[in-house]
Amino acid sequence: MRLIRPELTDHVVHASVERPGAERPVLLWHHGSPQTGAVLSPVAAMADAAGLDVVSIARPAYGGAPRLPERSVRDAAARAAEVLDILDLRNVVSVGASGGGPHALGVAALSPERVAGVITLASIAPFRPGDASWFAGMADPSGLRSATAGIASRTAHLEVEEFDPTSFVDADYRALEETWASLGEDVAASAQWGSDGLVDDDVAFTRPWGFALADIVAPVMVVQGELDRVVPPSHAAAIVDGIARATLLRIPDAGHIAVLDHLSTALAALRRG
Repeated sequence: MRLIRPELTDHVVHASVERPGAERPVLLWHHGSPQTGAVLSPVAAMADAAGLDVVSIARPAYGGAPRLPERSVRDAAARAAEVLDILDLRNVVSVGASGGGPHALGVAALSPERVAGVITLASIAPFRPGDASWFAGMADPSGLRSATAGIASRTAHLEVEEFDPTSFVDADYRALEETWASLGEDVAASAQWGSDGLVDDDVAFTRPWGFALADIVAPVMVVQGELDRVVPPSHAAAIVDGIARATLLRIPDAGHIAVLDHLSTALAALRRG
């Protein structure tokens, strides 16, 4: 459900319950690129099983949220952190999948007093200008390559962009037909708001993020499918290398979507410490 409150007028905020955080801690979900920001049913179910409510915030230009041109990862994370302040949420688990991963890390860097832990699933790592290995292992890096030249270049690439079916492995396609069918539906629903959010995300990923991984003091679980051909395993390794309290959870038989099935495992591991 969307939270409609006067103090949230400038944000598009969804939650699994009417009063998130009132009785249980909160899982702050950072959606992938592109999505609407709505709470996905499997996320809500796994969070509920772990004793957590869910709050999900649409990034600028997604799901009806206003665009923030030339935004950095920090800029978008700061808007999410503002919602944590408004709702006075503490002991938050900041969780991001794919394009949401950098933003999950960003909120932890900006709000250490509110974020108790972080989970990333198939997250992209900070860009390394001039290092071609950052793109290595991606089935189709053309969108991100175009983003390195800025918004106009990434927008122009939309005209020739086509999904490469080899980006997903068999386990990913099964996940989209079964547990994560709602994710595919949400991606389709996001089309009504256009591609500005996707463009701005990709450009932000290939620019300085606005914070350092070393700024993160909370424990971080980095979950990575070893078969991922959208965001390859080298990105997970780079994230772990940059964070003092990071742990890498490798999933041998998962790609970019199937890795999401392991959110509950990561939540349990984070709780154990």
